[in-house]
Amino acid sequence: MDGKWGTRASVVLLGAALLTAGCSPGDGAGGAPTATRGPGNPYWVNPDGNAARQVAAYEKAGRKTEAARIRRIAEQPVGEWIGPENPEGEARGYTEAAAKSGRTALLVLYNIPHRDCGQYSKGGAADGAAYRVWVDGVARGIGDRAATVVLEPDALLHLVDGCTPKEFHEERYDLLRGAVTRLTTLRNTRVYLDAGNAGWGHPDQIHAPLKSAGVEDADGFAVNVSNFYSTQDSLTYGKHLSAKVGGKHFVIDTSRNGNGPYTEGAPENRWCNPPGRALGDPPTTRTADPLADAYLWIKRPGESDGECRGGPKAGQWWPTYALQLTEPKTP
Repeated sequence: MDGKWGTRASVVLLGAALLTAGCSPGDGAGGAPTATRGPGNPYWVNPDGNAARQVAAYEKAGRKTEAARIRRIAEQPVGEWIGPENPEGEARGYTEAAAKSGRTALLVLYNIPHRDCGQYSKGGAADGAAYRVWVDGVARGIGDRAATVVLEPDALLHLVDGCTPKEFHEERYDLLRGAVTRLTTLRNTRVYLDAGNAGWGHPDQIHAPLKSAGVEDADGFAVNVSNFYSTQDSLTYGKHLSAKVGGKHFVIDTSRNGNGPYTEGAPENRWCNPPGRALGDPPTTRTADPLADAYLWIKRPGESDGECRGGPKAGQWWPTYALQLTEPKTP
């Protein structure tokens, strides 16, 4: 997935541990920041996320300036990427903690077999049967609690661009349709299939695969996941694609798009830990277009895209890069 795998902070936050500790968005370890509340920001903030831990570490070391900058990340809700080992426990833990705070959990499912075509974020379920069991575990963990799910970043794009071998295409469509069907049976869960970004190809190349993957039964699709295209360009892309798939709504990943995409160097390397990027619009359901259900921080700012430009492995916390993202936006 071009190195976009967002791993968990460290030890997974299971519901029992969170609820026993009485954690809420403002009382996590190290004095985790309190999220901005209001009708436009219904999402849960993990009080023990990487950014919150970094704030605590900087404060303990007396580095107040750096702590204040990373707090800009820590105070916002970000996607919780469900791992492969304990999907039911993780999904239950995040959604129970969110429900206790009266919020909605933002979950990302990224475990499709043959994920990322052997690149930085390679891996995924061993086969289709294992993937179905994994998705069912996620669904059981969510239950009737409120969740927004972003389903399988890049899974469709890698069918279209030839990265995923043809012998896996039919199975992948079946797995995505099955995941949509299973997750949409949950009465308080919204499901968005990943649909690329404004810099990738053209909507005409992805609308048919989206339909084959079951977008008509989903709540919509997601654009710009882990990428850097501006909110305006993403709105244009989303609206064009929506017109091709029955007027479906969409969400936009605005986590790192404050300065737009990186335009220097080889195009195939611009996506990976590009310099000079900035935080984008904070998560909200108050968007600039009625078709856009929300701006979300699906990619967790400060986590590496992969081992490029001096970065650690994909998904690992990188405080140097996190600080870069908090620099003022360019004019």
